[in-house]
Amino acid sequence: MTRTVTDVICPFCGTLCDDLEVVVSDDGKELHEVYNACAIGAEKFLHSQAKDRITRPRMRQEDGSWKEISYDEAIEYTATMLAEAKKPLMYGWSSTNCEAQAVGSEIGEAVGAVMDNTATVCHGTSLIAVQDIGIPSCTLGEVKNRADRILFWGCNPAHAHPRHMSRYSIFPRGFFTGKGHTGRKMIVVDPRPTDTASMADIHLQIEQGRDYELLNALRVAFKGEKLPDVVAGIPKEKIYEAAETLKSGRFAIIFFGMGVTQSLGKNHNIDEAIAVTRDLNEYTKAAIMPMRGHYNVTGSGQVWGWQFGFPYAVDLSRGFARYNPGETTSNDLLRRDEVDAVFVLGSDPGAHFPFSSVKKIYNLPSVVIDPHETPTSEVCKVHVPVAFVGVEVGGCAYRMDNVPIETRKVVDAPEGMMTDEEFLKRVLGRVKEIKGV
Repeated sequence: MTRTVTDVICPFCGTLCDDLEVVVSDDGKELHEVYNACAIGAEKFLHSQAKDRITRPRMRQEDGSWKEISYDEAIEYTATMLAEAKKPLMYGWSSTNCEAQAVGSEIGEAVGAVMDNTATVCHGTSLIAVQDIGIPSCTLGEVKNRADRILFWGCNPAHAHPRHMSRYSIFPRGFFTGKGHTGRKMIVVDPRPTDTASMADIHLQIEQGRDYELLNALRVAFKGEKLPDVVAGIPKEKIYEAAETLKSGRFAIIFFGMGVTQSLGKNHNIDEAIAVTRDLNEYTKAAIMPMRGHYNVTGSGQVWGWQFGFPYAVDLSRGFARYNPGETTSNDLLRRDEVDAVFVLGSDPGAHFPFSSVKKIYNLPSVVIDPHETPTSEVCKVHVPVAFVGVEVGGCAYRMDNVPIETRKVVDAPEGMMTDEEFLKRVLGRVKEIKGV
């Protein structure tokens, strides 16, 4: 016999879809089917049932082979490594719950670590821009119910956030958007002809790295001032058309991704995008929102904001919180050989960092906490598998619009497996014993 768990939260991307239905066995030990999820979200749930899943910690030997160790041994290695390091890097924190992030922050404070999350290679520039000039934003619920002008800039939600358009931004019928997608106008700014761009009413195929120029041109076009014939590869007629389309709506929203946060200009691009939103508010209601990737990278920034006052790249090595992106960010520290141990939880720098940084991690004492086998687990000295957050254990996560949502447990973890929070609490206790605090 089976039972269906409804209103399950998907722990894949920052959209945090909350309408999944999961079929599990009566005893809660097996997961059979997942409904309403995108292909990636469904695979995350089903992967928890993989026959070849690693369920016990393991330590890499000198010849490259793995030796299974107990959780107690993994806790001892991790605590000793962090306590003895002069300046450990504790990276990741974007695919776990806020409760684990809070315990991890206590460890970081106890050992004088540098705490950094995946925003460092993603939306960190957005956070700098928000600190510079603030952000006029809204919730995804307001987008669904009010927005009739949607602008996607440097992002491809059709692939990266597969249900974003159907749940909130393009297709759903809301309270004031009863016609669904037929009542909305969609603009995409992207140098690539993506699947999202193929659905747009206006596709501005910008030249790579010239986002700042086009953003500035939109501000000029809003005021009806003269533009050069071509800006950033876009004819001026098309820029005027996009500007008028945005001004003519009742509620406009700009969603932006790494195509603009990590291109030339970086945080200054986002400064200008926020200025575009501010200007647009002179004609209609407008808001702007980053498309966050990992499902709880937003929560990581929130937790550290409460505890340290900064959302990422927090250096605790001097006994107080410092923050200076470019100096205290993970890749800069690794390249300058400024850290002497690496702890990774809830991310995969082995897949996303430059080769030079991954090589440094390989040569340092290192631990990765992850239910999956990843490129990072292949370069770290110890790999500790844990229960899937949002599948085998609940906890708080923040959606991309900064709305906190409680994720749900739907199935039991394999017998004897620890959760992120349990493992971190044990490590924190042992660190305090070693340091005598």
